[in-house]
Amino acid sequence: METKELTHYKTVVAKLPRLKKEIGKVIVGQQEAIDEILIALLAGGHCLLEGVPGLAKTLMVKTMAEALEMNFKRIQFTPDLMPGDIIGTEILEEDHNTGKKFFKFNRGPIFAHVVLADEINRTPPKTQAALLEAMQEGKVTYAGTDYELPRPFLIIATQNPIEQAGTYPLPEAQLDRFLLYIKLSYPSEQEELSVLKTTTGTARPELQTVLTDQEIVDLQRLTRQVHISDELIGFINQLVRSTRPESSPSAFVRQWCDWGAGPRAGQALVLCSKARAVLNERFSVIPEDIQTLAYPILRHRIALNFRAEAENITTDQVIGELLKK
Repeated sequence: METKELTHYKTVVAKLPRLKKEIGKVIVGQQEAIDEILIALLAGGHCLLEGVPGLAKTLMVKTMAEALEMNFKRIQFTPDLMPGDIIGTEILEEDHNTGKKFFKFNRGPIFAHVVLADEINRTPPKTQAALLEAMQEGKVTYAGTDYELPRPFLIIATQNPIEQAGTYPLPEAQLDRFLLYIKLSYPSEQEELSVLKTTTGTARPELQTVLTDQEIVDLQRLTRQVHISDELIGFINQLVRSTRPESSPSAFVRQWCDWGAGPRAGQALVLCSKARAVLNERFSVIPEDIQTLAYPILRHRIALNFRAEAENITTDQVIGELLKK
């Protein structure tokens, strides 16, 4: 890496603590979830956010987009939402000069840097598939024409873990398309007290833009250049392979799991560990990066058996047992 390029990267990386500070002006607590969303952005992936209503999921994503100078769109998923409502549709227009009619593609809300897919499990599989295709391909195809999505591009899908009536849960194969599965917890007593004080008055904090979209693209490029040792890659490989009950050395996994994570999980763990290193202003991965990110990366890629569900065993417990070893 050339000296000029290295200096530029160091300057951009040094802005990341200020970015988290700006987001913290609006969002009280939830630092772990904020870090994981930023890691997904740096790694160039997408994330699934799960939490009960009222935990500021929408506000968190909107605040992050504002501090990053990235345009933001929110899609409220409902049972009658159609794929065209997301990706866009063609309309018939007339050229006033020539009188000729032609079809023009009107872009949908998917054409934004940050897209919040609110309550993704409330819409039918056909519409879910349209969103997931855009996530995977980075483009939208309509009437045989490809339309590139903006860069950087981040989809954050949310789902409510409480009410399951009238919902369409994402199949495991589609869950695997999400880089991270982030779970939001209730705030601490002090954090909740702070929320009550700061959100019920007239004061509204002003956010400063910290990073441009081009600087985010530069950080995504830098993330892939972060060093990770062969020993840590070997550890990630062993960890992922040990989630598979047919070959796992762990009796816990063999007892409670139906199937484990595929190779995509290992790729995600390597890439997200590099992103966490960048977020913490490091240029090398350490074991703590892997251990911290094992939960949001693996929890939706491990399938428990019926016995585990009856005994209230969770995938987080499986991951914890594997990390102990």
